[in-house]
Amino acid sequence: MPASQACEQHKPEWDKYVYQHSRQHLAGIKRKLQRPAESMEWNPAIIPTVQPHDEEAPEIVRKHYFGPARFYCAETICAPCGVVIGWAKFAKSESPTKILQFLHKIYPTEISRPDYICIDKACLVLRTAITNNAWDMWSTTTRFIVDSYHYNNHSAKDTLCNTWCNPAPTDGSAPNLVIMARDKNGNPYWKRAFNTQACEQLNSWLGGFESILKRMTVGNFDWFLHTMLFYHTKYVIEKQKRKQAKDKKKNRDSGDDDGDSDEDDENDDWINTVDE
Repeated sequence: MPASQACEQHKPEWDKYVYQHSRQHLAGIKRKLQRPAESMEWNPAIIPTVQPHDEEAPEIVRKHYFGPARFYCAETICAPCGVVIGWAKFAKSESPTKILQFLHKIYPTEISRPDYICIDKACLVLRTAITNNAWDMWSTTTRFIVDSYHYNNHSAKDTLCNTWCNPAPTDGSAPNLVIMARDKNGNPYWKRAFNTQACEQLNSWLGGFESILKRMTVGNFDWFLHTMLFYHTKYVIEKQKRKQAKDKKKNRDSGDDDGDSDEDDENDDWINTVDE
């Protein structure tokens, strides 16, 4: 190990840090793009700590300062179609207060705010907004709801979450979120009107670049992530255009050009998803 000015108490921590960040360490030599939760045979086994999304996450306490500090997460805002609206880095934690500040920066005026915002911890954000009076400026335009993926893991005893943050209520309280559809046999069933997991799907794609993003400097990280999100958004928009053209051609061939596909795309403007 190289010479160090670390004291005897922290010398083992320094030796461990140098070893884990050296070229001789297999995790550093065999770096490559990995999908989320993918484990290579040369990587050490890591048991993840599951943090419920309807509970406050504690700030991470650093054991030493041998290396540079890292941001806690990158937060993104997406439309249901997958178009990225904005992103930001969060330091130390993903607190509801920081989420509210991020939302206020992206949506500074009432006219810019969507009718619904999906967040994995929407009930915590709603409680915080009510406590610090931020809800006064959001209540007239927006409702916070939990995305369908995380809602199943929230406490069934949380009245506030079940009443105000349900992404698919069947009692008729949110007719714009749940619509009636029919299966191939003509039987009616309830269907979610929008994709509330757009950010989760984006995170799954971004997770493949985690191994290289976490070793970048702040400037390189910002440029790389912004560029990837820019090209991703261009791809999504082009995909939507191809779908619209295909639907219009199908309608012309069938003699029924009602423009439903254009209306669906316009409806995407009033519901957005947020996630880390």
